Amino acid sequence: MAKEELPGALILDIGGTHGVLENLAVLLKKHFHLITMKEFLENKEEISKKIQSVFVFECRPTIDRELLESLPNLKVIANSGVGVDHLDLNMISSFGVKVTNTPHAVADPTADMGMALMLASARRLVEGNVFNFPG
Repeated sequence: MAKEELPGALILDIGGTHGVLENLAVLLKKHFHLITMKEFLENKEEISKKIQSVFVFECRPTIDRELLESLPNLKVIANSGVGVDHLDLNMISSFGVKVTNTPHAVADPTADMGMALMLASARRLVEGNVFNFPG
């Protein structure tokens, strides 16, 4: 499928401090024509009709009424994370837009980290790691 035939997905950026991770962008590009917020803001009129999805990564871009009003063909906001507390679901649904998230994406890593922290605490691993034994 040609780049122009793919549905447009608005993202904050690729890479950098708050952008979509580069390896994730490679995967997204197989299914979407990625449009950065900078590209969108530079040419809102032409680009706004092409965007059907917004991919929210690390709570960015911010989804507000102004953005939703400027995206007439928006169908879905895909949040790459567990919670959606940073999204006004009532406002978004009033535009007929669906919201998705990944509720189980970090369940195993969170449990692993919890176990690691409990074991480290119980066995004083952090303290032992920095202890200097006489030589």
